[in-house]
Amino acid sequence: MNNFHGNIPDFCVERDPKLRILNLNNNDFDGPLPKSLANCLRLEVLNLGNNMINDTFPHWLGDLPWLRVLVLQSNYFHGQIAHSANESYFSTLQILDLSHNKFSGFLPTTYFTNFKGTMYLANVPMVYIGASADQHYYTESLVVTMKGVDIMLEGILMDMSSNRFEGTIPETVGNLISLDVLNFSHNHLTGHIPSSLGNLAALESLDLSCNKLVGEIPSELTDLNFLEVINLSENQLVGLIPQGKQFNTFLNDSYVGNTG
Repeated sequence: MNNFHGNIPDFCVERDPKLRILNLNNNDFDGPLPKSLANCLRLEVLNLGNNMINDTFPHWLGDLPWLRVLVLQSNYFHGQIAHSANESYFSTLQILDLSHNKFSGFLPTTYFTNFKGTMYLANVPMVYIGASADQHYYTESLVVTMKGVDIMLEGILMDMSSNRFEGTIPETVGNLISLDVLNFSHNHLTGHIPSSLGNLAALESLDLSCNKLVGEIPSELTDLNFLEVINLSENQLVGLIPQGKQFNTFLNDSYVGNTG
């Protein structure tokens, strides 16, 4: 951990094609993000996690043509994430970590349509070691924590947990077929678990716990052959737990705290 504090300085004051990785994780930066980051035209990795940044979602970063990793976790980001009519916004993004902030409103449906980088099954040479690891950097493996267990993965991540999102989970999330980790836990989400999540063929970890989801667990989730961890606890789900394949390996605490 470094000791930098105050506002984040201006990077790429002029349009700069050179800066590719900016890692300011684990400092004491506060204030808003400098808009000059939009000039970092070759930026691939932006990690601002574990600071005290107070701002709304930086939609203006969506124009960066090479951005693959955006980590804003554990800050004071807030407000709704507005829908975008620009289909090229964040089209190369493969890792998005917005966890532990104060985002609110509905999940950004149009962005899920834009995330072309998560729609194709392919090897990913650069992925994210998350908050559970001793260090935060980009390497060949990914560590996430599910129910206190560290899981090492190689792949693509979307983490919007521990915010104030509400409304339903969009069906379009099922288009992100190369996702390895999907975490919407600890929000105020309602409605049914979309059956389209059964299309996430590469998924290894799914956490929808601590929401207000209703209905039955979709049987389509049994098609997720690589699923190692599932957490649907503390919702309002009813009905029988699907049987078969990976579901035969999950413990009861994956479903505890539901209606029935």
